[in-house]
Amino acid sequence: MFDLTGKVALVTGGAVGLGGGISLGLAKAGADIVIITSNDRSREVQDQIEAMGRKVHTIVANLMDESVLEGVVQEASSVFGKIDILVNNAGIIRRTPAADHAANDWHDVLSLNLNSAFFLCQLVGREMIKQGSGKIINIASMLSFQGGINVPGYTASKHAIAGVTKALANEWAGKGVQVNAIAPGYMSTDNTAAIRADEDRNAQILARIPAGRWGTPEDLQGPVVFLASAASDYMSGHVLCVDGGWMSR
Repeated sequence: MFDLTGKVALVTGGAVGLGGGISLGLAKAGADIVIITSNDRSREVQDQIEAMGRKVHTIVANLMDESVLEGVVQEASSVFGKIDILVNNAGIIRRTPAADHAANDWHDVLSLNLNSAFFLCQLVGREMIKQGSGKIINIASMLSFQGGINVPGYTASKHAIAGVTKALANEWAGKGVQVNAIAPGYMSTDNTAAIRADEDRNAQILARIPAGRWGTPEDLQGPVVFLASAASDYMSGHVLCVDGGWMSR
C-alpha cells in the first residue's frame, strides 16, 4: 500500500531542507522525482536519488513568477510522461512586526507560499482529473492554526493553504484526486536557524514540544509517503500535524 514504484512526484523546493527530505522519502518508496528549485543546489539530493536507482530531473525556476508555472508543469510532464504526486513545499518567511511589515514582504510571501501553490495545484490537478488519479500534498504549518509573532504574511499564507487544501478536496475527491496537507512543527532547517540560535526562544519552544526535540526533514518522510500512496486513498482535505505533540498542548 505504501509502494510508489512507477509513480512520478513533483516536489517544489525539493532540493534542500524539508523539501530535500521529502524528495528522498518519496524516492525511497519507489517514485521518480522532479525537483523544482530556485537555485541549482540539487546535486547532493539528486546524487542520493540516483544512487537508489530512481530517476530524477531538476528544474530551476522562480515560482514567484506566475508566467513560468505552466512551462514548469509541461517540462515535468514531458520528462517522465505524467505527474502522479505533487508536493507544494516551496516557501519563504519574512520576520517583521506587523506594524512595520513591508508591503513587498507581504506580497513576496503570499506570491510564493500561496499563489504558486494554488496555480500549480490547478495546472497539475487538471491532468490528474483527466487520468482519474493523483495525490496533492500541500505543506502547511503550525501557523495554519495559530497566529505566530512577527510573521503576519507567513501566517496568512499558511492559513490559506489549509483552506485551499479543503476547497480542492471538496471538488476533486470524487474524481480520484486526493488533496491533503502536512503541517510540520518546529523543524531544524535554515528557516529556523535564527530562532534556534536564540537560547531563550529555543528553550521556550523545546519546553512546549512533548517530544523534547526539534523535528528534522526525515520526520516528514513517513507522513508524505503515506499521503502519496494508496494507503491514504480515502483521505481528503486533511491537515496532518507532524509536530512532536506541539498542538496537543
